[in-house]
Amino acid sequence: MDSQPATSSSRNVLVRLWPWLLVLAVLLFVGFIRVRLLEMPLERDEGEYAYAGQLILQGIPPYELAYNMKLPGTYLAYALGMAVFGKTVSGIHLTLILANSLTIIFVFLLGRKLFGTAAGLVACASYSVMSLSPMVVGLAAHATHFVVLFAVPATLLLLRTDENRGGKALFFSGLLYGLAFLMKQQGVCFCVFGWIFLLGNAWRRHAIFSTGFAGQCLMFGLGMLLPFGLTCLILACAGVFSHFWFWTFTYARSYVEAMPWSEGIRDHLIGHLQQARYVSFGFWILAVAGVPLALLNRSFRKPAVFAVIFWACSFLGTAIGLYFRGHYFILVLPAFAILIGLAVASLQRILCFSRIKNALQSLPVILFATILGWVIFYQAQDFFQLPPVRLCQSLYLWNPFVESLNVAGYIREHSAPGARIAVMGSEPEIYFYARRHSATGYIYTYALMEAQPNALKMQREMIREIEAAQPEYLVYVSYGFSWNFRPGSDLTILRWFDEYAGRLYEKVGIVQLDSAGNNETVWGEAAVKMPMPDGNYIAVYKLKSDLPATGIKPD
Repeated sequence: MDSQPATSSSRNVLVRLWPWLLVLAVLLFVGFIRVRLLEMPLERDEGEYAYAGQLILQGIPPYELAYNMKLPGTYLAYALGMAVFGKTVSGIHLTLILANSLTIIFVFLLGRKLFGTAAGLVACASYSVMSLSPMVVGLAAHATHFVVLFAVPATLLLLRTDENRGGKALFFSGLLYGLAFLMKQQGVCFCVFGWIFLLGNAWRRHAIFSTGFAGQCLMFGLGMLLPFGLTCLILACAGVFSHFWFWTFTYARSYVEAMPWSEGIRDHLIGHLQQARYVSFGFWILAVAGVPLALLNRSFRKPAVFAVIFWACSFLGTAIGLYFRGHYFILVLPAFAILIGLAVASLQRILCFSRIKNALQSLPVILFATILGWVIFYQAQDFFQLPPVRLCQSLYLWNPFVESLNVAGYIREHSAPGARIAVMGSEPEIYFYARRHSATGYIYTYALMEAQPNALKMQREMIREIEAAQPEYLVYVSYGFSWNFRPGSDLTILRWFDEYAGRLYEKVGIVQLDSAGNNETVWGEAAVKMPMPDGNYIAVYKLKSDLPATGIKPD
């Protein structure tokens, strides 16, 4: 008789734990793939965040030695990650594993809160695999991973405030949304979702003009503004606020406005959807079928509307500027995964009225498992087979991310820690690998080639900064993707570079890939005698040792 309560207690514990055991299995699966690829070379966005994070750990604020239009939240996230896991490629990717794992857990909790345990598990598994996919550049530690890291728990907390209407919970929900925005500007779309949710609830309760609602807005807004306000104050105290504001708002606005609607939709959005169709098609069928079914179900109707609006605001984040780059779609994955969970839960709810409901209710889960298995199988070579360096070359054709390792290694070995270098091209990962400061804040050259009003002014400023610093090494990157030349691009800076490097520097290295995809490097005297190659290469120049002791003044 005593064994029955013990057996019942054990069964209850198992019932409570089995969903978390499945979540753990998902985390281990994702972790295995990411750990296998810990040493995959950084791509240029990762290089930017890593270099900026490296500078922060040295006490140098963002926008002093590295200019870019992104908000500084991800720089700080990288700095914290490198402080814990090490200032290495592995340390950066371990930071990504932590951020991605936490987001997977939050997606499970949000899906479970909205539609039940089964939906939460489906959403968790969907998001984990989709966020790994090269189709969304998921193997790289992009800022969008850190945006959703804060946006998903903010949304979960917002849901809970609907139950207790607590001011403290609203404040922390707003704070998390504010941190999502600080990671990257697209996070503002999640902030918009939060306000839509608050206004919708107040409208439903006829409380728009109540003092209670005003208090809720105050707490939510204060939390949301706090991260950005503190950031502005810190950067102002550091003396870089003007640079910060110009790059993240003035220039960013012109960047966003530059893309024509027709080109953005036709070439970027449709192009991405076509490229990703074999990975996402099955999931889309589930989601599109599940939402109407959920709206017909009274118990699912309200949370289904919540999930659809959450997806719409998330998608708006991918659409800002109409560039629709692969990693932008990470923003929409949590909401998309929850819609997939909703679809499975809705199908199960419909089938529960059959006499053989236990057998039929397993069919949606089997269908989902089949789709998920296909998505994993389709990307199996990337996930399980290609070594990190080969995978990097395969994913980033015509980008010098592997070659940058050799270039930075040579500079690090042949220069003192205090030496300055300048990279002519958009390869900030070289600064991070070399552990040398940039002679110019222009760690990207994209803006210099764009048809925007400040392009020539930026070129001249970059020229002045390099001439004033007279760096020990110049690195010229000939890869087109490192410059993103456009019809009508002003090439003033390239003409200047040819004259400046020829006058003050000598060529000491050439790095390029051979036809087999292997690094081909030439250093020293052989590089001096070697004619400049055609096509894609990186040339390394060293300041001449026979210059006058006083140096040569800038022109």
